[in-house]
Amino acid sequence: MTGKLCNQQLGCVILLSFVLCLVLLCFDYSALTGSNNGDTSLVNNYVNPISTQSSNSSDPISPLPHNPPDSDPCLGRYIYVHNLPTRFNEALLQNCHLLTPGTEKNMCPYLSNLGLGPRIQNHEMVLLNDSWYLTNQFLLEVIFHNKMKNYKCLTTDSSLASAIYVPFYAGLDISRYLFAGASTSLRDSSAIDLLKWVREGEEWKKMWGRDHFFVVGRISWDFRRQTDNESDWGSKFRFLPESNNMTMLSIEASSWNNDFAVPYPTCFHPSSEGEIIQWQDKMRRQKRRYLFSFAGGPRPDLQGSIRGKIIDQCLASGSLCKLIDCNYGATNCNNPVNVMKVFQSSVFCLQPQGDSYTRRSIFDAILAGCIPVFFHPGTAYAQYLWHLPKNYTTYSLYLPVRDVKDWKMMINETLLGVPEDRVLALREEVVKLIPRVIYADPKSKLESVEDAFDLAVKGILERTEGIRRIIREGKDPAIGFADGEDFKYTFSTYEEQS
Repeated sequence: MTGKLCNQQLGCVILLSFVLCLVLLCFDYSALTGSNNGDTSLVNNYVNPISTQSSNSSDPISPLPHNPPDSDPCLGRYIYVHNLPTRFNEALLQNCHLLTPGTEKNMCPYLSNLGLGPRIQNHEMVLLNDSWYLTNQFLLEVIFHNKMKNYKCLTTDSSLASAIYVPFYAGLDISRYLFAGASTSLRDSSAIDLLKWVREGEEWKKMWGRDHFFVVGRISWDFRRQTDNESDWGSKFRFLPESNNMTMLSIEASSWNNDFAVPYPTCFHPSSEGEIIQWQDKMRRQKRRYLFSFAGGPRPDLQGSIRGKIIDQCLASGSLCKLIDCNYGATNCNNPVNVMKVFQSSVFCLQPQGDSYTRRSIFDAILAGCIPVFFHPGTAYAQYLWHLPKNYTTYSLYLPVRDVKDWKMMINETLLGVPEDRVLALREEVVKLIPRVIYADPKSKLESVEDAFDLAVKGILERTEGIRRIIREGKDPAIGFADGEDFKYTFSTYEEQS
């Protein structure tokens, strides 16, 4: 009797356990198969789809989600790319022979290889590998667009996007008119049409354009004409109301807060981390026979230019200095092999202002492991905030020259006085900066190294999230967004560190 009772109790326990497990399995299955409304449309760079939730109409600006373990790595990093009419980008490339009227420069050859230009035949093995190209310094907008096409967090659903990229080739557009005597209305026409197209999109209304950005391969001043006088330079693109709400990345920023500088494209576009590391190691071991060098020409027509003084002192320094003559008509500077050969052999590379505050030679010097010497804060320190260290004394020398009339220094004596241990420390920091100032081949994907493109995208995402935070706090996002900072390029701001 006792055994029979035990058997019955055991059977009940087994039956109850079975029923309980069945209930739990059903519950778990329903949770796994449940879905929210909507689906995700992503460019085919990520295989794991994520659900799309519509923005709450009462709170349209929600915070970007943080990434818990095992979550989608693109949360907070998605970028939506506007599909512009081709007249604003691709058609300009198709008519490349019309890009630079009034000059002898033909831009068509430089558009090959996704904007990197023709590959350099490196007969002297100065450049180590075949990832070097004749890259035009004004083609950043094309290179950036092609790299964006390979960005791993693209989305075709703008509601997911943390930032909106507008691939308008504004630099190539304005280059058609800068040297051709075109009217101001013609110079402004494409920009006006572009902004009309953008503001009519649903994406614009979310933040009234403050999450929108675009990239240009010219300096910001080319787009900040302040009058409609026909004799004034450039277009007024950046002073148009909609453009004022957007962020522009350019090779040289203005003093307005909605302009940010990113590095000029150099001629080195590696396809792997290994090529970068190999190049860095070569620059560390490089023997440097010149104390300093300068690549450039005099600018007698530029008031206050110190280039003439620099050239005179270089020539007077004999074997301590190497001059690459880049005067108008000279061809030495057009060949990257010539420039890199000298910069690789120099301890210091002098970087006075160019035709504007900045010059590509800054990044050629860093690429060559040559310590840059700056004379004005607007040449680098106030410009490349996302790419160069805030403490500029770690990678450069600063010899401020407020007025060429007050020039008293002897450059060779000043540079000879730099202790050897500091020279070695500066060079090591310069070599470490190399990945941050180059644009890798658009066809490649760097897994463990961030290049100039990656840092620019990171800077944009942080900026747009900052604007969202301001809006969520009930503050006016217009305050400070596009304000001018007249003190940005003043000497006193940067003399405390020197």
